[in-house]
Amino acid sequence: MGKNRAAHIVWDWNGTLFHDNAAIIGATNAAFAELGLEPITLERYRALYCVPVPKFYERLMGRLPTDAEWQVMDETFHRYYAEHRIACELTEGVPTLLAEWVSVGRSQSILSMYGHDELVPLVRGFGIESHFIRVEGRTGPSGGSKAEHMVRHVGALAGVEPSRVVVIGDAADDAVAARHVGARAVLYTGGSHGRASLEEVGVPVVDSLAEAVEEAERLAA
Repeated sequence: MGKNRAAHIVWDWNGTLFHDNAAIIGATNAAFAELGLEPITLERYRALYCVPVPKFYERLMGRLPTDAEWQVMDETFHRYYAEHRIACELTEGVPTLLAEWVSVGRSQSILSMYGHDELVPLVRGFGIESHFIRVEGRTGPSGGSKAEHMVRHVGALAGVEPSRVVVIGDAADDAVAARHVGARAVLYTGGSHGRASLEEVGVPVVDSLAEAVEEAERLAA
């Protein structure tokens, strides 16, 4: 089969399609409380957040967490997040953007570092699963980079040329993962990173997902 020359978007989920900042900050602070750390504001989180996640904790603690501390924090984070994500919604305009993208013959998928078994029913529950040719969450331990997951994800997209892929996400790691497979990236300021840290990556940075899609069209033209 030949390669499809149409543009393909690989969407991030948390902080991009799914506006879950409140649940993320609450879960982070619940994890911090387990070690007696002071709570963090959204602004400070967005200024310091990075992956792998233990490095983020190092920026706040002054040292890497021990294996035991990481396990406690990770388990606390995911327990809190699972309880509070139900109050979160899709980012404004997402259903329309997704439908419009596929209506002109383009394809899209989701690659998230959120656990696969939790991600799929969440996407399905919002009624948007049919817009994607692949919905893939993390399998294996949490806290790492998306790069190797991106290799497998793009490799499984039958007929999609990596050079026609644009990754849209809210974290510097999304751009790193895109470069790892020869794809482009657009970063969105509404999630885990502030504009200043995103602009250091050297890819287009936008303030809305509508702008992100416009940039994706331009990059893949």
